[in-house]
Amino acid sequence: MKKILYLCSFGLLLISPAFGQKGKSLPEFNLQKVEREAHMRFLASDELQGRRTGEPGNLVAARYIAEQFRRLGLTPAPGQSGQSGYMQPVPLEKLGSVGEGMLIAGNDTLVQKKDWILMAGSTMNIDAPLAYAGFGLEDVAKGWDDYKGLDVKGKIVLVQSGSSEATTPSDIISASTQKRRIAAEKGAVAVIELFKAPIPWNFVVNYFSGERLSLADGTAPVTLPHAWVNGSEAALTKLLRAATSLQIKTDGRLVQPINGFNVAAYIQGSDAKLKDEYVLLTAHYDHVGVGKQGGQPYTAEDSIFNGARDNAFGVVALLSAAEALAQNPPKRSVLLVALTGEEVGLLGSKYLANHPLLPWKQCIFNLNSDGAGYNDTSILSVIGLDRTGARAEIETASKAFGLDVVADPSPEQGLFDRSDNVSFAAKGIPAPTMTPGFRAFDAELMKNYHQVSDNPDTIDFNYLLKFSQAYAYAARLIADRALAPKWVAGDKYEEASFKLYGQQK
Repeated sequence: MKKILYLCSFGLLLISPAFGQKGKSLPEFNLQKVEREAHMRFLASDELQGRRTGEPGNLVAARYIAEQFRRLGLTPAPGQSGQSGYMQPVPLEKLGSVGEGMLIAGNDTLVQKKDWILMAGSTMNIDAPLAYAGFGLEDVAKGWDDYKGLDVKGKIVLVQSGSSEATTPSDIISASTQKRRIAAEKGAVAVIELFKAPIPWNFVVNYFSGERLSLADGTAPVTLPHAWVNGSEAALTKLLRAATSLQIKTDGRLVQPINGFNVAAYIQGSDAKLKDEYVLLTAHYDHVGVGKQGGQPYTAEDSIFNGARDNAFGVVALLSAAEALAQNPPKRSVLLVALTGEEVGLLGSKYLANHPLLPWKQCIFNLNSDGAGYNDTSILSVIGLDRTGARAEIETASKAFGLDVVADPSPEQGLFDRSDNVSFAAKGIPAPTMTPGFRAFDAELMKNYHQVSDNPDTIDFNYLLKFSQAYAYAARLIADRALAPKWVAGDKYEEASFKLYGQQK
């Protein structure tokens, strides 16, 4: 028995160095720091003006990424090889900032921003009767009809925010757009929504009164004025005193179409049986822009939010994976997509999720890269590591470059549902986010997050290289798995995966 054990041990000693040597011959082990640094210094340069979605600097970043894909020999995604090439057009609408306006209810005047904000609509000066319409919703399947027996043509419709089901801030905001369209279809001249949600009013004003981007749905913009009135007692008292009519004066908010682009490339897998399946690699390349667009303090000397950490860092990792995997393709195919619009509502990933370049049923995994920065260069962090079934591959890849893995730091932040991965998780695809190493949202992490100080000169380029190598290697190991990863049993996205893949995925 001892002799057999000895021979087995000796055999393992012979095999292990060979395996390690094979692994280190892979292209990701030979990526060079100087090229990671060059990508970072370009993408987070002042010349790109903070890469805000729909603006020239963002489009330059998109073109740079596309040309890197071309340089590396990647092909456009199947179906994207025509005029669009590597670019997937993402149709957007830009809503202008809130201008001047008044709501006059009897003898009371509601002050713009203090008491109300205009969410959408054209210039208008009207005095019209009020009609109360509950939540202002219709749903035949659920038996809802808040307009039953009401004639609101030529009237201002007064509605409550949300619904009996829409109670979270995101649900309330989503329902709000639907209310506006229904009211317009009914012939109303304006909508007043009594906004009550678990969000401080000053946050609502700061967030919603500035310029806004959204996905265009292909229909003409609704020009009906739609105002949110502060749900405070003082504002409501003034409004409800005017039980019969209301006067609205507003400069309106201009809506104009904007061009956005996701940048996608494809690497065909090397295994005849597995190449029809693919791994989706993503990172958003947009950031928040210049000056007031950034939403944080700035000075005349430095007003550009360069976004080195968020998310040029992730894009460098994506380009590194493109470089390594193109030289030596894994068994499954790989779709790489640099996403736009993350900072303004995950717009690029939402669009891709609903307009797939390849069938989602063939996608076994999404490895997203995004982050606020890092406060520990000995680790990388993975949001959703223990939910999405590829811990072994991610840990192996990270340790190959001297990095440990921390799963889901700061769970109180709800980070899994705050980056682009959630758009694909909602389809049922296991989709964690690999982020630069942090253990908590502390002062060190937040020092540069969404700040003008987040410049390339503050980046640890040795760490950027290790992170990029680990990301590329993890992508390879996941693409080479015999069986596709699965959501952990009972995860909130598991049911979506059953619908996508079937029970026998």
